[in-house]
Amino acid sequence: MPKLQKKILFCLAGVLSFACALSIAAALGKQLWVKGTILCKTAALLVNATEGELHQFVGEIQYGLFFGQRVKQCGLGGRPTTFSFFPDLLNVIPASMHVSVIIFSTALIVFALVGTGFFMFNAFGNPFETLHGPVGLYLWCFVSCSCGCLVLILFSSEVKMHHLSEKIANYKEGSFVFKTHSEQFQTSYWIILVCTLVHIVNVFLIRVAGFDFPFAKSKDLETSSGANDLMY
Repeated sequence: MPKLQKKILFCLAGVLSFACALSIAAALGKQLWVKGTILCKTAALLVNATEGELHQFVGEIQYGLFFGQRVKQCGLGGRPTTFSFFPDLLNVIPASMHVSVIIFSTALIVFALVGTGFFMFNAFGNPFETLHGPVGLYLWCFVSCSCGCLVLILFSSEVKMHHLSEKIANYKEGSFVFKTHSEQFQTSYWIILVCTLVHIVNVFLIRVAGFDFPFAKSKDLETSSGANDLMY
């Protein structure tokens, strides 16, 4: 492939990687990860509410990785409150899993920026092998993609398997019990998913630029060395 086309592909991959870093950094501090509704089960049972009356006992909840807000509906109007995960909810939520999500999200930003630098270096500089050449580009894309997958898996497990919304809704509630009525992942979560897919796209851009996958290259070297051994 001509050098100009390689530069264009590497520049495109670098721009995509940099855009991912900026998007994840913006998503990290927002409370747009999960949005849902919570049912005040205790109040609904006390008045024996029917399906048509349940909306009077359904509140809202929305949160991110650091803070959020909730509106509790127990039949007497909404009670809006805000909360923060640190340090208030550390004894309620799976703290190790939540901290891991933040760490891997931060690592994803760092590796996306590192990948951006190496893509630009390969486009305009004189890269050498190992971490600076095409093998390094594959490595940074793989690491970034792995971090993105870990963020998605850990956060999904925290929300769905550990019932994070219910634990937040029932925090410091002695007389009422709240149950999750509905919940959906929001913009920040889908940004992580899109950025993970972008790093996979970058892998194929490297391949289109004319550089074989590392494992394919090593396999070719093994077969050629084996043929040389047979000749001698």
